[in-house]
Amino acid sequence: MALRAPAAGLASACGLALSPLRASTGFPSQPVRIVVPFSVGLGPDVVVRALSQQLARAWPHPVVVDNRPGGTGAVAMIEARSAPRDGHTLVLGEAGSLAVLPLIQRHPGYEPLRDFEPLTTVFRATFVLVTGASSRFSDVASLLAQARSASARVSYASFGNGHASQLAVEHFAQRAGVRLHHVPFRDGGQLLGAVAQGDVDFTAISMTSAAGFVKSGKLRALAVAAPRRLKEWPELPTLAQAGGPAVDMTPWAALMAPAGTPAATLDALRTALAAALESADVRAKVESMGFEVLRSTPGQLVDLIRAESELARTLIRDGRIATE
Repeated sequence: MALRAPAAGLASACGLALSPLRASTGFPSQPVRIVVPFSVGLGPDVVVRALSQQLARAWPHPVVVDNRPGGTGAVAMIEARSAPRDGHTLVLGEAGSLAVLPLIQRHPGYEPLRDFEPLTTVFRATFVLVTGASSRFSDVASLLAQARSASARVSYASFGNGHASQLAVEHFAQRAGVRLHHVPFRDGGQLLGAVAQGDVDFTAISMTSAAGFVKSGKLRALAVAAPRRLKEWPELPTLAQAGGPAVDMTPWAALMAPAGTPAATLDALRTALAAALESADVRAKVESMGFEVLRSTPGQLVDLIRAESELARTLIRDGRIATE
């Protein structure tokens, strides 16, 4: 969706436009595209669209959200890698595409810290475990009891091998001492539909993405994977309260630019993104989704990617994430 910037007076009032840095770099000189590895309407897509609106208020060109789901985020990363290195194409990455895929695929098509420049983290979410409304599992304790049974197989859905959703569930399973059967999906609607219909036992996903299914009675939320209950869903227990291990599943997302983007343009992007993430409109949208705004320096983002890689390595060594 392309969004036009408003009049210069309003843009200047937002504190993002007409800055000396933009005047010196001439950036942006054309529409800016943000490649998103999620389907339209899922939580990360909604957040990026709110962010794009805020940026468009400050810039004299539209900001376009380009949804490219698939390949555990690799489709979006490869698309952005091939873009001109001028700052006009950004990509939303997360733990799977930035920290895990390079460890499990021989030729993922990109190298995160070689082919991209870190800009900033954008948000942090909290996963909840959800199952179909008619599922055989009434709570986390019964799910784990079944998983520990030699005669049964418990399956879970994720957005692909190496995705943050798989990383979270396998970390949970490792801590619980169980083995689960992984069923990957490309599309969020298909994933939630499969869980709702009972084709797959459960999944870990943000409550924002699952809320419509939960409210309509198609899905049942079992627990929130965080130390505290969700303010918007106070009746939902934490994993520890529900009989599971106290594992925090807090997926994050970050914006990257193709490597080789001029340093002055990177500075302009980081300044604009920092201001947009601090805006009341973006914060309100992020919080309404049950997410938390998460800004970082480039160095902090690199450290986060490396920490997620270390977690992934332990799960790979344990045979919980398959290499390809």
